[in-house]
Amino acid sequence: MAILPMNRSAVLRVARPTDNLGALSRMYMDGFGFERLAAFENHRGFDGIILGHPQAPYHLEFTAQQGHSAGAVPSPDHLLVFYLPEVGEWERVCERLERAGFAPVKSWNPYWDEHGRTFEDIDGHRVVVQNDEWAV
Repeated sequence: MAILPMNRSAVLRVARPTDNLGALSRMYMDGFGFERLAAFENHRGFDGIILGHPQAPYHLEFTAQQGHSAGAVPSPDHLLVFYLPEVGEWERVCERLERAGFAPVKSWNPYWDEHGRTFEDIDGHRVVVQNDEWAV
């Protein structure tokens, strides 16, 4: 069985469609302090933006297909989770998310409400900001 080689140069990109490309991009830039790493227009019928931090091993990509609706969120338990162990940083990020337009919501899985907060973006997708250290 082949195993995907994960090393220090590997980068994870999470991509999803949206019908609100401009507003959604601003929410994530203002809420998480992400930067615009790249963008494209009318690339084979798609517009998109890639957001993240230049040195981080992850990116978010949002795309809009011309003439197509992205549709509804699959379920309230589809999540992006960010672990922030330092309480001051966690509080600042939670405050920034609300100012950026993310709506605080009760998590579908109560586990996430024990040490974190769940927010919903303009498309209905949820993001958890967990005040905890991630450990294997």
